[in-house]
Amino acid sequence: MSTYPIGTPGQKWGKAEKAEWLAKQVVKRSYRDEVLAKVEKLREKLDVERYASLSYDTERYPLMVIKTKHWHSDKPTALVTGGIHGYETSGVQGAIRFAETKMEFYSDKFNVIVVPCVSPWGYETINRWNPNAVDPNRSFYAGSLAEESLSLMKLIESLSTELLVHIDLHETTDTDNSEFRPALAARDGVVNTNWNIPDGFYLVGDSENPQPDFQQAMIEAVAKVTHIAPPDESGNIIGAPLEQHGVINYAYKPLGLCAGLSNAKYTTTTEVYPDSPKSDDENCILAQVAAITSGLDFVIADNFL
Repeated sequence: MSTYPIGTPGQKWGKAEKAEWLAKQVVKRSYRDEVLAKVEKLREKLDVERYASLSYDTERYPLMVIKTKHWHSDKPTALVTGGIHGYETSGVQGAIRFAETKMEFYSDKFNVIVVPCVSPWGYETINRWNPNAVDPNRSFYAGSLAEESLSLMKLIESLSTELLVHIDLHETTDTDNSEFRPALAARDGVVNTNWNIPDGFYLVGDSENPQPDFQQAMIEAVAKVTHIAPPDESGNIIGAPLEQHGVINYAYKPLGLCAGLSNAKYTTTTEVYPDSPKSDDENCILAQVAAITSGLDFVIADNFL
């Protein structure tokens, strides 16, 4: 791959390089039109609230949470998050589609929380990072430097409920190789060695709490909607060994991943591939919804809810 156009190879970015990177970012789509407008239409059947605003532009970037009505402390709580990486479109739109079409159905079994777009600046500029060149999905820890991550953690803490389920929606795209992996290597002054782009859907479980049956149930359901990513010639997906068909594991909490923000028993991170010739935007949204519903269905059966 060619050298990234910002910084000096082998040297970490300082303030000047981060400022240069930020100056190149431009708004490419509307958070208000594509996200907020859809969320606002849900107010009649669901509780919709602003839980914070991003300091970059508090009016432009309100952070919204959608909750089922008739909240009860004796019901388990399930969290769905999207748009941790703003550029991963089906994570945002899949969370909204679930809220539009399926969320109420699960309200008799769960208190359901949907946070559809954790990183709205990233959504508008189609970015993995926030304006400070910080990855929100490596920033879920005490004293986080990403206000997107910190705001979500504060929201969950404020609800005074223990999560049983957390499904975090993501994508892997061709721009991971053309932009985001090279930018990461340049920012950190390292050489990237992983260029694998899996063709299809896969899940990332928690290596410290893998819940393989939970992951398998989702893979089997999503396989009816879209194709599951095969491993590469080394038996890996994005450099991690395959644990079962369509599933790899990461250490959520040590890596500061969103899906590790709580001690929920059932956790997963979805990944779809919108650039596949076998898929399209709508198929990716439907795959995200299938992952959520099949995960919740498994938890209901597994816990006799």
